[in-house]
Amino acid sequence: MSVLKLAKLDSSDKNFEMQLQKLLAWSESDDNSVEHQVIDIISKVRYEGDKAVLDYTNMFDQTHFNKISEIELSLETLEDAWNSLAREKADALQTAANRIRAYADKQKMHSWQYTEEDGSILGQKITAIDKVGLYVPGGKASYPSSVLMNAIPAKVAGVNEIIMVVPTPKGETNSLVLAAAYIAGVDKIFTIGGAQAIAALAYGTKTVPRVDKIVGPGNIYVATAKKIVFGKVGIDMIAGPSEILIICDGKTNPDWIAMDLFSQAEHDEDAQAILISDDKNFLEQVEQSINKLIVEMERKDIIQASLVSRGALIKVDSLIQAAEVANTIAPEHLELSVEDPESLNQHIRHAGAIFMGRYTAEALGDYCAGPNHVLPTSSTARFSSPLGVYDFQKRTSLINCSANGADTLGKIASVLARGESLTAHARSAEYRIK
Repeated sequence: MSVLKLAKLDSSDKNFEMQLQKLLAWSESDDNSVEHQVIDIISKVRYEGDKAVLDYTNMFDQTHFNKISEIELSLETLEDAWNSLAREKADALQTAANRIRAYADKQKMHSWQYTEEDGSILGQKITAIDKVGLYVPGGKASYPSSVLMNAIPAKVAGVNEIIMVVPTPKGETNSLVLAAAYIAGVDKIFTIGGAQAIAALAYGTKTVPRVDKIVGPGNIYVATAKKIVFGKVGIDMIAGPSEILIICDGKTNPDWIAMDLFSQAEHDEDAQAILISDDKNFLEQVEQSINKLIVEMERKDIIQASLVSRGALIKVDSLIQAAEVANTIAPEHLELSVEDPESLNQHIRHAGAIFMGRYTAEALGDYCAGPNHVLPTSSTARFSSPLGVYDFQKRTSLINCSANGADTLGKIASVLARGESLTAHARSAEYRIK
């Protein structure tokens, strides 16, 4: 087997910044044909409802549903899937769910208010979103962990109803996904996918309820559909390829680091895995480990394509400089595989999730650590956050003016409103002035 060589960057190189930006550059190709197809699908579902959903499902998933009622799975089916799981899988799923729920419980926002000296009351009311749609990939790409990560925070937030959609190509269901839906508290589940499922959730049909927000990962058709319906409904985010950035001081087993890089590279060819170290010899050791271990990987072709096209080994002068590079990258996953991760963490500003210390593999966060694995990608960690309970709660401002407060504020509002030539605003406020 040929030796796999990753791109090598050095922060002392005068062209380092340009090389880094070139390495990070990624944009999903604008495929006009996909967008046009998705627009047509959404339009047909809006106006034909269940019929369009059924037709598209049979066409794209090679199913043979005769009636729209056949696309809904009963809650008993979910319970049966849970009860039929092998003990080891059931215990793992339940433990992960418990940890995710315990972490989510800490995120709940609560209403608050305070009273001004004039007796006016100001505050904020927290309410949960009424209905949430959860998209789950189906067929070979089955992710029970994503069911838990999306549904449990919604339930903790107080969402009244979670509507889950999951395609079942050729009628194939995944018992682990159904079991995860059961223990996460999903209320309804429909075996539909693609842009037609997003359209059904956004606009509603006679069978599929209209929701207020859609969350969950999907392919380019799903992502494009989410972009188009945003505004009609809320969405979680438009995620790019998976990413991992590891900062290591050269004292972690290089095999561990190589496998951590693999853990994200195996997602798909566009995934990005980067290692930064101030130890040049260690970077070489990890490269050797990569070539030694890749032959054992079931998805070695995908891993190799990812590492060759978007992976890199970056040499820096110090760990502090490594943190500066990390802030530029703003990665989805950041491992601080160093002696003192707490100190280094003080220099990190932008990352979706930070994995502290040599023993904290990113994979633990994907499944069962507790924090959410739905994270901002493509440097969007500069301005956005992981999915959490707060994504399923709304904030409403509360203003309750006393007579004295209306008198004081009315005079101020009058001046400002007339300055904006909004006379009705001014007079409305002036009516309350004593």
